[in-house]
Amino acid sequence: MLGMLITGSVLVACKEEFLDQQPIGALTENVLKTEAGIKGLLIAAYSLLDGTGSVTNNWEAAGSNFVFGSIASDEAHKGSDPSDQVPMLIIERYETLPSTGYLNQKWRTLYDGIARANDVLRLMKDVPNMTDQAKARVAAEARFLRAHYHFDARKIFEKVPYVDEMTVNINDINTAKVANDKEVWPMIEADFQFAIDNLPETQSEVGRANKSAAKAYLAKVYMYQEKFAEALPLLNEVIASGKTPIGAPYALVNDFSRIYEIANKNNEEVVFGYQSSVNDGSAAVNANSSEVLNFPNGGGAPGGCCGFFQPTQNLVNSYKVDANGLPLLDTFNESDLKNDDGIKTADPFTPDRTTPVDPRLDFTVGRRGVPYYDWGLHPGSLWIRNQTQMGPYSPKKKVYRKSDVGQYTDGSSWTPGYNAQVHAIIRFADVLLMAAEAEAEVGSLARATELVNRVRARAANESAFVKLDNGQLAANYKIGQYPTFASQDFALKAIRFERKLELAMEGDRFFDLVRWGIAAPTLNKYLDETERPYLQGARFTEGQDEYYPIPEQQIVLSQVNGVSVLQPNRNK
Repeated sequence: MLGMLITGSVLVACKEEFLDQQPIGALTENVLKTEAGIKGLLIAAYSLLDGTGSVTNNWEAAGSNFVFGSIASDEAHKGSDPSDQVPMLIIERYETLPSTGYLNQKWRTLYDGIARANDVLRLMKDVPNMTDQAKARVAAEARFLRAHYHFDARKIFEKVPYVDEMTVNINDINTAKVANDKEVWPMIEADFQFAIDNLPETQSEVGRANKSAAKAYLAKVYMYQEKFAEALPLLNEVIASGKTPIGAPYALVNDFSRIYEIANKNNEEVVFGYQSSVNDGSAAVNANSSEVLNFPNGGGAPGGCCGFFQPTQNLVNSYKVDANGLPLLDTFNESDLKNDDGIKTADPFTPDRTTPVDPRLDFTVGRRGVPYYDWGLHPGSLWIRNQTQMGPYSPKKKVYRKSDVGQYTDGSSWTPGYNAQVHAIIRFADVLLMAAEAEAEVGSLARATELVNRVRARAANESAFVKLDNGQLAANYKIGQYPTFASQDFALKAIRFERKLELAMEGDRFFDLVRWGIAAPTLNKYLDETERPYLQGARFTEGQDEYYPIPEQQIVLSQVNGVSVLQPNRNK
């Protein structure tokens, strides 16, 4: 596995200044201008993929974007209590201001990652005895990472500065104050294309970007710009001949429940993801700490804390299916799948085992009366911190097993929730569904249907369905195959819904809604229908809430001669 630097910064001292870089300690440029120094700098650039290292509370800048991409959508509530982590509440209610916490933390982390990648590119030029081939590979990894961090910034804040290795001079911080008046998509594309041209198909260490990951990521960049014809060849290349970093072909994990199982991390479905480890002498510094709040709360639940990131009723209802096992694309939310909202654990409750549901429901959502991996039956309100406000469901998809305790979890800190899970920034199912979408957009409906059905076929693996202790199924699981899509409109509706089902709680949903241009109607309908008290009166404003405001602090700190270089991107 690619190692992670335990130190919070290499060369870059992360301060409250915008891209203010200062040398620290003995890590001078001369020390780092060696092949070993460059490799260390590159690892430092990788180490920020999870969002850990630049801010005090790692969840504020989580690399999974569970706040900015999931809680801000119709699939997840912030969870816990409304008064705990108030910035999450503000973001979920679409009341975000430039001064809202989390924005500055996310910005700092992304541009710290960009700065670290640029340090590699800038200092490597003067490294003696490093072959051109080695430099090209390292440069390709650094530019891949630089593109990733810029992409994350672009989809979150829209009008962002592009910063390369020629922009930043550590002796003059004003040169790091870059205007956000140019579209950054072309530069992101160029970085990923360089990575495609120079990365190997396989890597000796798991966690490093390879050629196929760069192809998939460039295709994703094209999808965000509606360049479907450009994205499709790249996606098809990854599907047909893409290789994982260690050389195995990409594939769907046979059992949906094992995609995020820690014992199965870095599996054949992970096209690119960030690494985590525990029990490595780092006192959980290298653990997946940005997700440490996202467990059921109390009552012997995994993690022991803190009840955040609860699935919505809207998401649960999305998994209801018709007699053919197909989603209820238009009517899914007309009635609620039975739940234990308002019912105490001590009171009787029997879950609905009759209504047909997609089996992915019970690997994505924890609900009462259904086995919660090997932790036993979910007990309902005992594991919910504030059921009245946040609803009756727990996150499940990325929660560790009871059998993982000790081996894949770390018990040395304030919570046992620190664990060694890998988060897939891009996984193979995402590639298949992007390809299906692109095929539908260019008019290849038969191929689009085939790709969607490939994803659904994996979910239909009956051997992986959730079962009770007596061997009976925990619900009436049913999932079918689509007949060939009859129209482009229907194909796109089905594919978009499939992304909701397959990629739920993985930080993509809000950004998908924005890029499809349907965020306002979708989210306002969700807000109109929700019964959660703390969301009453919330509203998504079209033309404003698709992107987050540039952090106020960054605008102030970008001043040169009293004039801010960074300009606001919203009227808020």
